[in-house]
Amino acid sequence: MRTTAFDSASATDATRVAWVDTAKGLCIILVVMMHSTLGLGEAVGREGWLHTVVAFAKPFRMPDFFLVSGLFLGRVIDRDWRSYGDRRVVHFLYFYLLWFLIQFAFKGWGLAGGDPAELLRQFALGFVEPLGTLWFVYLLAIFSVATKLLRRVPPFALLGLAAALQTMPVHTGWTVVDEFAARYVYFLVGYLLAPAIFAFAARVATRPLATLAGLAAWALANGILALTPAGLTGYPTLASLPLVSLALGLAGAGAIVAAASLLARTALARPFRYCGEHSIAIYLAFFLPMALTRVALVKLGLVGDVGWASAFITTVAVVVPLVLERLVQDTRLSFLFTRPAAFRLMPVSRLAPAA
Repeated sequence: MRTTAFDSASATDATRVAWVDTAKGLCIILVVMMHSTLGLGEAVGREGWLHTVVAFAKPFRMPDFFLVSGLFLGRVIDRDWRSYGDRRVVHFLYFYLLWFLIQFAFKGWGLAGGDPAELLRQFALGFVEPLGTLWFVYLLAIFSVATKLLRRVPPFALLGLAAALQTMPVHTGWTVVDEFAARYVYFLVGYLLAPAIFAFAARVATRPLATLAGLAAWALANGILALTPAGLTGYPTLASLPLVSLALGLAGAGAIVAAASLLARTALARPFRYCGEHSIAIYLAFFLPMALTRVALVKLGLVGDVGWASAFITTVAVVVPLVLERLVQDTRLSFLFTRPAAFRLMPVSRLAPAA
């Protein structure tokens, strides 16, 4: 059996790795922050201080999320297709399809412009073109299938091909193709280099001063590149340039791993760790409280400082899904965040959690 996944630090549903959940928590908050901030800025035609934070995080926000998502793949990749597919494909597709229906119920008529024929077209399109924020969950299923199919390819050759794909200007207009090209390399790094990543996380945790110095140097370099215009068509900042974006994505992912490893040893990590443990629930459900809060603030004229208003919307959009998930536990609505046994390929004695 290939040992490219992390082994000595392996986790089960009952035993989780603190820094991994902390990193996932940081990532999901940054994702919600991005959508909340840019949405409000567009609604009011102004920007605030949180726009700068969003721009700073752009080079590493999704790369780290995908890298962390690949860390545990090696535990299951050599299983038969039925077992693997249940855990890594059907799991994500169930939540995509469920929340696609929920989101479409709110957005569909507006997307169709009130045209019933267009409504049907948009609905059918959602099965091949992920709707809104749900593309991440959709792509995780695709990454899992691709990696299973390609697992016999020599690791460095596979990484090289994925890295080359990331540097190419792939802009087809189809989210699945474009995001696959841009993100797959980070998922592969998480899968293939998991032992090294876990060793790195353990090492930096024992050298807090050196790690903090390294994080400060990274933050300075990332900030300069992420906030400096490139002056080239198709490349808004220096951070978006080919090869530079790949390097910053990997460096930023490493920085989040290091920061999460340090943070996980303190009480400050608790809210981030909790968000990480329930990151899929947040990702699935944040769109509605985010949109409702934004509309309410704009309609009531309560948007003073755009930065602080964006921070408020972010907080609401993160907290409400967590509260909702807790409220529906052990009720008939638990299927919103827990995949029922009827939607599994493998028999289980209990329901599988969404995160």
